[in-house]
Amino acid sequence: MKIFILPLLLFLWSCQSSPFSLDYEKRHLSISSDSIPGKKLNVLYIEAYCRANSTDADWVKHTVIKHNTKVVKNTPKEIILIDEVSDGVVVEHIITTDSTGINFSITARNTSSKPSEIHWAQPCVQVGDFTGKGAADTEDKYAYMKDSFIFLNGKPAFMPTENWAMKARYIPGQVWCPKHVPRTDVNPRPLSENIPSNGLIGCINREKGMVLGIAFEPYQELFQGVIRCLHSDFRFGGLKPGETKKVRGKIYILKGNVEDLLEKYVNDFPEHK
Repeated sequence: MKIFILPLLLFLWSCQSSPFSLDYEKRHLSISSDSIPGKKLNVLYIEAYCRANSTDADWVKHTVIKHNTKVVKNTPKEIILIDEVSDGVVVEHIITTDSTGINFSITARNTSSKPSEIHWAQPCVQVGDFTGKGAADTEDKYAYMKDSFIFLNGKPAFMPTENWAMKARYIPGQVWCPKHVPRTDVNPRPLSENIPSNGLIGCINREKGMVLGIAFEPYQELFQGVIRCLHSDFRFGGLKPGETKKVRGKIYILKGNVEDLLEKYVNDFPEHK
């Protein structure tokens, strides 16, 4: 009996000790806490479900697959959403908090008799206020970039990273495509020739000594966007009729530095090594 009680107690303790509160309205997930620089983090969730062959395609006419969201549960510690995608896929999102950030458990099921074209999806994490470079702090929309990073050759690389790409169907921005994803299937923004070492993207607040990280498994791409945002977009790779696929993710919000974040990430996402 003790074997089962201990994990339950640890789970309950982690929920109770979480400093973060959740709210959801009109495709906007809000994460609030006095411990967050700016007091609140906004996530456009989900910004879009996307088709393959997207790197040089019209975003509206080709890439985006329309969806509607139903809110099943909306409490400060747990949110449950159901996305009904126009091609018959139903996606359940269970979003919870713990002491290190926000957890995402995602299940997609193709309820139709036809293959689904959903290859990837975009949670858009708006980090301007977190870095202290939000709209109230500066008119420079890209000032937050110097405090934002990915990992190249196993080491943190702050933006703009080396070999910064400048040309694409839509500019500006920057996309990093991992080895396991075709380079034809990512965001139609400038595509870096660099291959990320892992699926972690993040930023720091230098004044507060805090770090934020975003990771999903499986992941499609890392992306620095145009509304003071960072993405670790997640991957489905299409769904056959009746097929179910699962994705998990995390937004880390920590007191500490990039090395502290990396330690937790490596433990939580060993697949990304």
